[in-house]
Amino acid sequence: MNLKEDKELIKEAKRNPEVFGELYDKYYSRIFSYTLKRTANLEIAQDITSETFFKALKKLWQFRWRNIPFSSWLYRIASNEIANYFRKNKYKPISLEKIPEPITVSNPSIEILEAEQELKKHQDFLMLRKEISKLPIKYQEVITLRFFEKKQIKEIAEILGKRGGTIKSLLSRGLEKLKNSVK
Repeated sequence: MNLKEDKELIKEAKRNPEVFGELYDKYYSRIFSYTLKRTANLEIAQDITSETFFKALKKLWQFRWRNIPFSSWLYRIASNEIANYFRKNKYKPISLEKIPEPITVSNPSIEILEAEQELKKHQDFLMLRKEISKLPIKYQEVITLRFFEKKQIKEIAEILGKRGGTIKSLLSRGLEKLKNSVK
């Protein structure tokens, strides 16, 4: 992840929206993977990911460079979109056997095929995802970002707009709740 490269791309994308496509290509699969893990639904994840990039493009002029990865801003938008989705009571539980992990994105038909293939390889993930989905959303967010998205505490704090100590506390409590539910 090259911060200098991102800074230049963002600067150029603010002048020429077509350049935003490079940022989209660079970060789409990560944001899609995150939304898929959080929603456990392929179509919803695609919709939220699309909305995330649409909002990022629309609000790019408001983005201020603060020497943190551009992906943090995208994860924050995605987290807000996921929260909005759950808040609006649109959530309908689906079979957890349909959750893929991990996935590489190129086009919708390939996404579905890869999701089906990866699903067979990740039965442990499915069991863990089932238990994580029972936790309050605040714990789901930090656990998913930390362990599935491999984000550092500082970056999670930036994404969720919370202090580092709060993130550590949420992680600790969430993992404790998860440990107790698996017993």
